[in-house]
Amino acid sequence: MWQNHFSQLFSVCVVSDLRQTEIHTAKPLVTQQSAFEFEMAIEKLKRHQSLGTDQIPAEVIKVGGRTIYSEIRKLIISVWNKEKLLEEWKE
Repeated sequence: MWQNHFSQLFSVCVVSDLRQTEIHTAKPLVTQQSAFEFEMAIEKLKRHQSLGTDQIPAEVIKVGGRTIYSEIRKLIISVWNKEKLLEEWKE
């Protein structure tokens, strides 16, 4: 009964043997940011804010240019792909 209900709900055919069914995994809902999107996010950082635990002022990141942007983006993408946040970043 439930199998038929959900089959109709999700517009899939009724399956009598689950072992023979192909299982597809969903694609991530959130894609990686492009370099442009990342640069725009950095540009939006506010100046003269209190320093975070890293003690790096937003001004330093902003004037670092594409080299700094690129290195920070590589770091963020690495963390994203590993799906594990560094302990220091949890503060």
